[in-house]
Amino acid sequence: MAGPLASDDKTPPRKSAHLMCRTRLWGVAGATACAYFAYLAYARVRDSDFLWSRDWWSLLTYSVWALLVLGLLSETRCRRERIFFGLVLINLTAGLIFSLWGAAPLSYSRDAREAGLLLWILAALVSLMTLSRPKEDAGAK
Repeated sequence: MAGPLASDDKTPPRKSAHLMCRTRLWGVAGATACAYFAYLAYARVRDSDFLWSRDWWSLLTYSVWALLVLGLLSETRCRRERIFFGLVLINLTAGLIFSLWGAAPLSYSRDAREAGLLLWILAALVSLMTLSRPKEDAGAK
């Protein structure tokens, strides 16, 4: 029997383990977003603005984005993408913690802003690393 309902012994196509490596657009978009956040972090450090906003909107935003990134992190099996999403998750979690922590010492807030700047830069670089095509699995051939 031929046609769309015919049963073949072929295995179904396997879903790719790569979320960002499949399309170069996502690597560029991730690097652009991280570069923007790195610039914002740099501007805050340059201006000695170490205080974190503590309004409900900021808390909700940090929470939703952290949950989204956590979900994306659980969906990938590629090391480069895991590193990228892990760095973004660390930054968002730090933002959520410092937005919740009203009595945070200024030195902790300053250190968190400086670390966030470095992590955003690193995340942008890792995102650019996803632009190279993933190596084919030996078992997939």
